[in-house]
Order: sequence, then structure tokens, then C-alpha cells
Amino acid sequence: MDDIFLPSGRLRPDILDEATARVLREALGHTRATNWDSVRTPHLFMGLLAAPDSGIFKWAGKLGADLPGLLDQFRDLFHQPNAEPVPPLLLNREFLSDNVIRLLRDAFGRAYDCGRGIVTPMDLLITLFTTPNSIVAECFERIGVTAAKLTELAVLAEKDAPAK
Repeated sequence: MDDIFLPSGRLRPDILDEATARVLREALGHTRATNWDSVRTPHLFMGLLAAPDSGIFKWAGKLGADLPGLLDQFRDLFHQPNAEPVPPLLLNREFLSDNVIRLLRDAFGRAYDCGRGIVTPMDLLITLFTTPNSIVAECFERIGVTAAKLTELAVLAEKDAPAK
């Protein structure tokens, strides 16, 4: 399995479907909007909420979550009001946290294991919940929803979502 980055450090566009590319662009926007200088896992989650595909909509429905409301909560929770203005960010290795790089690689591995060479938003979502010490899963655990339950609902949603 090849690496997810080009030699230049840019994320390989050929491993992303259009929905996932949209999610990552949204994640960059939310990184800037919350005054962070690198994309973190909560920003990936915000990207999933901001640009949901049918699988993400189904997951939210099974969870009983309001996507815009959940996005607002995460944006507020991770906003850094006193941070310096953020320089331009790209989908480049240097602007991604180590956890995001690991998550993207794991999502690509999951896609590969499922017989696909393309990462989908559901690969990102499921990997986000199955990654050890996930801050996103921890936020849900604080309100009584376990990572196992989030993962179970995501896998069910993925099965229910129309095939691409």
C-alpha cells in the first residue's frame, strides 16, 4: 500500500472521493475559523459535519444528532479566541497533526481492507471513533455515548448508505 502523501508533502488527491475531498476542505476552513495552526482530529470531525454525505446523515439520524447543532458545539468547544491569526493552510503533511496523519493513514488502510483504493467520509468517521485516545470520542463519552456505540452506529449507517 502506497503512502497517502506525494513526495512534495501534499495529500494524494487520487485516494479521496469527491465527498472526502470536500470534507477535508471544510476541515481546513474550520481549522482557520477556530484559530488553530494545524488540522486536528476535531477539525476533521467538523469537516464531516459541515459536508455530510448520505452515510454521515444516516449516522447522525441513528445517533439522534442535529448536524448543524453538533457542528456549532464542536466549533465553540475548540475555538481559541486569543490565538494569533492563522497563516494559510494546505492539505500538506506540515499542516496536519500527527494524530490526523495517523487517522488518514488508518482510514486509507480501512478503505484498502474493504477493497477500495479511495477513502470515503465513512472511513474517516469510523476511524475517528476507533482511534485510541480520540478526543472526538472522548467528547461524546462525557455525555454518555461510548466510542463503541458511535462506531456501531457508523458501521450500520455505512451499510445502509447507498453504494457509490
